[in-house]
Amino acid sequence: MKITFLGQAGLLFEVDGKKIVIDPYLSDNVKNFEPQNYRRQPIDESYLKITPDVIIVTHNHLDHLDKETLKYYLTDDAEALVLVPNGGWQELRKFGGKSNYVLFNVGTTWSCGNVKFTAVRAEHSDPYAIGVILSAEGKNYYITGDTLYNEKIFETLPDFDIHALFLPVNGKGNNMNMDDAKVFAQRIAAKYTVPFHIGMFDDLSADEWDVKNKVIPEIYKEIKI
Repeated sequence: MKITFLGQAGLLFEVDGKKIVIDPYLSDNVKNFEPQNYRRQPIDESYLKITPDVIIVTHNHLDHLDKETLKYYLTDDAEALVLVPNGGWQELRKFGGKSNYVLFNVGTTWSCGNVKFTAVRAEHSDPYAIGVILSAEGKNYYITGDTLYNEKIFETLPDFDIHALFLPVNGKGNNMNMDDAKVFAQRIAAKYTVPFHIGMFDDLSADEWDVKNKVIPEIYKEIKI
């Protein structure tokens, strides 16, 4: 298992011979609509040249469903598995081609070889937003997607031991702030906790975030967990 941080909430998992991309944001597209939210981290175009086997988009916001990035992956010849909830599903399937666009709403499970994906609840301004639990090699990786702290999330999570938790801590745009994200992380009790959604549109740092098992990711570097 190799996990690379792509910035914002983007992750690249390499496991079971597959490249799995989650919420890649490798453009400056948001700036065109929200000028204050320009990217403060560089674009590494080498990641636009990969051929993902699986693409997961957690919700239909520009820094998660970024057509300026996804157009490099969803070409006419691509044969990717695309897992995306309602709203985003209608948008992405317009790319057409040979890819398999699967409606991936809360409670849905999709198995792909030795990797299993489970869509779980998120509480966000996109009512269809999801989190994802990626299960592989005997471990579970919980990527919350954009979300607020909400008790209903815990009520609906499957009874999985979580090896690593990835969650937003920026406190804007209907995401948890660092205080609430700390409590969320304590509730999940993962072996490792990875904060994201900081440093792209702001100057926030997780250095002072008081979580003992945190691993702060660096853009375009492997997250060693």
